[in-house]
Amino acid sequence: MKAFRCGDVVPGCNREFLGVDRADILAQVAAHAREDHHVDVDDALVRAVEANLHDEV
Repeated sequence: MKAFRCGDVVPGCNREFLGVDRADILAQVAAHAREDHHVDVDDALVRAVEANLHDEV
């Protein structure tokens, strides 16, 4: 299981995501980025998310 906290990339955002793998997290984060932050996902965002992914224990 993987986890990601949006606030690790976007200060002040408290959304957290859990997923079975990297692709699952990226799909959830992409939807959140578009809907809540009004940004498109680009390579820089993907790299930032991947750098802050961690295993959920």
